[in-house]
Amino acid sequence: MSDTIAGLRRTIDSAGELQSVVRTMKAMAASSIGQYEQSVRSLADYARTVELGLGACFRTSEQGMSPVPANSPRSTQSKPQVIGAVVFGSDQGLVGQFNEVIVEYASKTIAQMQGTSKVWAVGERADARLADTGLPPIGLFSVPSSVKAITPLIGEILVAAEELRSQGDAVELHLFYNRPMSAVVYEPVHQQLLPLDENWQRRLATAPWPTDRQPEVMGSRTATLRTLIREYLFVSLFRACAESLASENASRLSAMQRAEKNIEELLEDLNGKFHRLRQSSIDEELFDVVSGFEALSEDANAN
Repeated sequence: MSDTIAGLRRTIDSAGELQSVVRTMKAMAASSIGQYEQSVRSLADYARTVELGLGACFRTSEQGMSPVPANSPRSTQSKPQVIGAVVFGSDQGLVGQFNEVIVEYASKTIAQMQGTSKVWAVGERADARLADTGLPPIGLFSVPSSVKAITPLIGEILVAAEELRSQGDAVELHLFYNRPMSAVVYEPVHQQLLPLDENWQRRLATAPWPTDRQPEVMGSRTATLRTLIREYLFVSLFRACAESLASENASRLSAMQRAEKNIEELLEDLNGKFHRLRQSSIDEELFDVVSGFEALSEDANAN
């Protein structure tokens, strides 16, 4: 009986230590979600400024003052020969179905597109799952470990996309990533970066200007447009990566919440067993004491 009680006590202690680890991971995941979501909010004003600049350039084009440069990425190109896609996944475990969800969504979406697919994976786990679906990535990028590490990743992606475009084929660039919906819920989304969507261009060009003075593009509109497009690509990639990282931590937070609930139920069950065994042991000890007392009393009476 004592060995069983001691074994249960060791199991309870181990479960308590695991619970402490899970709670720490929950706190870290929640903190990371806040950091990545804050980075997206901080980028919002700059993203709005870039859109206003693009709207000014597109507005000029609508007025017929200067056509959009022929070599700028536009949706008026013929059907692309190459479908470039960046799939944001994870490098670490304990994220539930995070990678499965985005890879399945990306593979189904890409299968409906016309052209040769060229896929880059962000994260080793997404890389492996893409290969399993018949979309072996042509490149692998490491998942950023902090907000500061996102910018270098964007540079690597843009360089890879430019190398693909420089081969002379018409190239589309698509992003696939999970977007957070709440603290523990996310959904897969798809965004086409290039060529620029014509409806989106038209909305920017016709949107009301925030001041009474109409915008005017100074200097070379072509150079200005190309610069703004580069900034638009940066903003879009940064937002996609940050939201993917927030979703990854949301998935981890959800997994840790489930683990914590399971550990609490296990501890409740173990503590119940421990107290029952302990009470049984006490009852046995009392029974032995009473039996011994009665035996001694009988011996005394017999004498």
